[in-house]
Amino acid sequence: MREKQIERLLKDYHWMINSVRIMRENLRDAGDGLTAQYGIEAAMPKGKGETSDPVYREVVRRSKHHERIIGYESKIHMIQERVHVITDVRESEVLHWILEGKGYSWIARHMGLSERHIRRIKDSIVHQMSEMPRMPNSTRTTKISC
Repeated sequence: MREKQIERLLKDYHWMINSVRIMRENLRDAGDGLTAQYGIEAAMPKGKGETSDPVYREVVRRSKHHERIIGYESKIHMIQERVHVITDVRESEVLHWILEGKGYSWIARHMGLSERHIRRIKDSIVHQMSEMPRMPNSTRTTKISC
């Protein structure tokens, strides 16, 4: 995996974790609020290529939503598979706060380092993670718990 991809995934990790948690909660609700149309709305012509069945439309919407969750989870797994590569204490601390969604200036203040130094540590983390080959799917045992 390229360094730019790793860097982007590290930056997006926090919101993707939160999105997966929230989307899973929303998918548990079984089509609340779906009602058939009555009166004049039921007699009006429907748009071409569109079904009037609200349950079917909800299934299609949730299917697309589920595909997005799967995409986010695969990106999250890519980072989780590489976290063990970071063994230095400072790098581990910086990685932790990046994954928590904190900005470089916040991390710098928290650790008593300059923002420039935090960015160099982040670059080292990204380089180490990009050097590691991806583990085969069969060794994945981590399940994201939200």
